[in-house]
Amino acid sequence: MAYCVLLVTCPNPEVGERIARVLVEKRLAACGNVTTPVTSVYRWKGKVQRDAEALLVLKTRRTLVATCVRRIRALHPYELPEIIALPVVGGLKDYLNWVDSETRPRTRGPRGA
Repeated sequence: MAYCVLLVTCPNPEVGERIARVLVEKRLAACGNVTTPVTSVYRWKGKVQRDAEALLVLKTRRTLVATCVRRIRALHPYELPEIIALPVVGGLKDYLNWVDSETRPRTRGPRGA
């Protein structure tokens, strides 16, 4: 199984938490961490900018990256949000198994269960 970490800068922690909650609830990501403050320095429309932002770190399966990117793009307020997927080259096997299980559709039990 292949896993990825998604890095997403957000204008504030509330936006990061909202995006994380949606992706976790939809089982597109197993976990989202929001860290703040992050100071971002970047060139935008010909000018160097400096902003305080929050960084959202999402853990998911590689096969879900494209779906995650589409969902984040739909939820994100920025014109051009930073959404970067990094491959996970290793980690605690039990944790990666948990990521796998939390990003799989729930199996339905028998009716009435």
